[in-house]
Amino acid sequence: MRAVVIYESLTGNTAKAARLIAHEVAARGVDVAVYPITDVDLKALAEADVVFVGTWVDGLVLFGHRPGRAGRLRSLPVIDGKRVAAFMTYAIHAGKALDRFARLLEERGGEVVARTLLRRDRLEQGVADFVTASLATVPA
Repeated sequence: MRAVVIYESLTGNTAKAARLIAHEVAARGVDVAVYPITDVDLKALAEADVVFVGTWVDGLVLFGHRPGRAGRLRSLPVIDGKRVAAFMTYAIHAGKALDRFARLLEERGGEVVARTLLRRDRLEQGVADFVTASLATVPA
């Protein structure tokens, strides 16, 4: 099995979350590569059985939540037919940003099979369960 983790990060929190996810994936014996959204290896993406894609929650504290740098995410390389696991980092409140992010990934051709929110001051919490759920969608 092969996995790719693609992330968009502004302050480094989402990049850290991507590395935590990749570490957890690798610990399960899966080949994994990590790329910022601006430098995705197209061959690795094409060969991936599951693609983890992450960004941060942008917006005001109580409203206007959306995926960070959605324009850049919309230029993500083709993920048609790929199983996609969506993750977002946030500070206080995520609103409906994860729903919007999942729709954006589906518009890019991905099949969203798992999704999670990771609070920036507790990034490790939930990573193992998220990886378990994501990898379970790939046929043996």
